[in-house]
Amino acid sequence: MTLAFPKTKFIPLHNILWAEVSNNEITVDFVQQTSKSLVEPSNLTFRLAPNDSEGPSGSFAATFCRVLLARAYGEAKSRKCVYALLNPKSGPGSALRLWKNEVKPIFDAARMELHVVILGRGGEAAELAEKVDLRKYDTILACSGDGTVHEIFNGLGNRTDASHALACMPVSHIPCGSGNAFSCNLYGSHRASIAALSIVKGIVAPIDLISVTYGERRILSFLSQTIGITAESDLDTEQFRWMGSTRFEFGVMTRILKRKCYPCDVALKVEIEDKASIKAHHSRYTSNTSLARTPTGGAKPATEYGLPKLKYGTVQDSLPEGWKLVPGDRMGTFYAGNMAYMSPNVNIFPASVMTDGLLDLITIDGDLSPVTALRVMSQTHSPRFLDSSHVNYRKISAYRVMPRNQHDGCISIDGERIPFGPFQAEVHQGLGRVISKSGKYEAEGPANCQV
Repeated sequence: MTLAFPKTKFIPLHNILWAEVSNNEITVDFVQQTSKSLVEPSNLTFRLAPNDSEGPSGSFAATFCRVLLARAYGEAKSRKCVYALLNPKSGPGSALRLWKNEVKPIFDAARMELHVVILGRGGEAAELAEKVDLRKYDTILACSGDGTVHEIFNGLGNRTDASHALACMPVSHIPCGSGNAFSCNLYGSHRASIAALSIVKGIVAPIDLISVTYGERRILSFLSQTIGITAESDLDTEQFRWMGSTRFEFGVMTRILKRKCYPCDVALKVEIEDKASIKAHHSRYTSNTSLARTPTGGAKPATEYGLPKLKYGTVQDSLPEGWKLVPGDRMGTFYAGNMAYMSPNVNIFPASVMTDGLLDLITIDGDLSPVTALRVMSQTHSPRFLDSSHVNYRKISAYRVMPRNQHDGCISIDGERIPFGPFQAEVHQGLGRVISKSGKYEAEGPANCQV
């Protein structure tokens, strides 16, 4: 065999998409980095001797392709069958362009089977996920912002076989919105083409999900729940979606200057309270691959149908015994996170773990001086944010928030608004499944954390 290119070309196995023998040639499809934010498909051709595709060279070529693909994909399933839900209204409205120009060419080169739906209204993704044939697809993919991911998890959660559906239908994400937290955490990037490659090569991994109850409703959360400055900075800046993730920073800065507080009563089921123990907990999970990827509790998909029973009831029940009451008169930010990144480069929960059965909770007083508050919030781009003396950081398994002296306000669940009022949440360990680059969050852990 002779290589059709004059110089040696080194291609990482992670970048190999496909290899096959056809017409006395071996063709290897792969992606190449064309800029810091873009990978694009390309290919190499190796010529066999004429009419030798069935001879010794042909046999060797077929074996070469099989071995190359086995090495390139490892644990990942090749040629995934994808149910892709494209939301053309997400973020700055670039989903269709990104799908056509950056994502689909990579999926096609990887010989993936694509079933594409262009969403036309809010709630449609949830309806489609609720009705999806679980045996037909390897993943439901949201080409969107995080809101469509939220809909997909809740659509699966609305099924009569919810626990089974959530445990056997992995969710994946092409980032086309404002925050794109799902992609940042699972693929280490908010760039569409890089996320596409991570999905091609991705493995199925468990993830904790959270039940949130308010009024008579129960919904699932995969990302975060917040009230106060962060909620307002998200939900009350919708008119600035054209700014992308910068709109969140704009919202935070304008509210910090007002030194606004959001009084509320807060009750927590605290599991780990001091920061040194939180760092040790994170190190234990990230240094043990099997511990990080295998839930030790939570739902039992093979036997449970519907969502798991709520361990602590709903927000309308009596407050469970043993929960810690936390003063909330000066509350500026109440922020509970299930992932590390909340938007590109904003690693606000650096100790977050995919399957530890715990939420990371940050509370910050609202009456800090603007200079101090801006200094604290400017550290959200650094893992040292956790170490700030103004940041209260806990690991919790459940909580209840009851706003006081406020007629209206913002509560954000995964970036989606819910009616203002009391709400309660609890974690279900390992209930959901995702397509992940490595089976863990692609985020830097806490500063001064031994792994």
